[in-house]
Amino acid sequence: MPHVPLIAIVDDDIAIREALDDLVRSLGYRSVLFACAEEFLAFPHRETVDAMIVDVKMPGLSGIDLQNRLNNEPAKPPLIFMTSFNDVRTRSQAIEGGAHCFLSKPVDDHKLIRCLNSALSPALETR
Repeated sequence: MPHVPLIAIVDDDIAIREALDDLVRSLGYRSVLFACAEEFLAFPHRETVDAMIVDVKMPGLSGIDLQNRLNNEPAKPPLIFMTSFNDVRTRSQAIEGGAHCFLSKPVDDHKLIRCLNSALSPALETR
């Protein structure tokens, strides 16, 4: 049976989480939703996540904080950041930290799909 990629969606806005969930599932992928970075960090099956879509500004740990934590782990999935606060400093931090993509909200679905497919290509090739 072929591997179906699992996408973690981390955003404090429930409407955005649900819209992204619908988009991800329409592409044939699985998704798991988190309202904050702390929820994701508590997820016991993080190693099964193939890519992440992460909001930058959230209560508690920010998306950049989450990226910094994940960068200290042996392996992390590619991160696609989304934000309404597209400032140069935040973009630089995300990209320098290894972000796969950095998108402004409202996110263009076609750009997000291209980023997601690009982020998943190594995972699909090795499985």
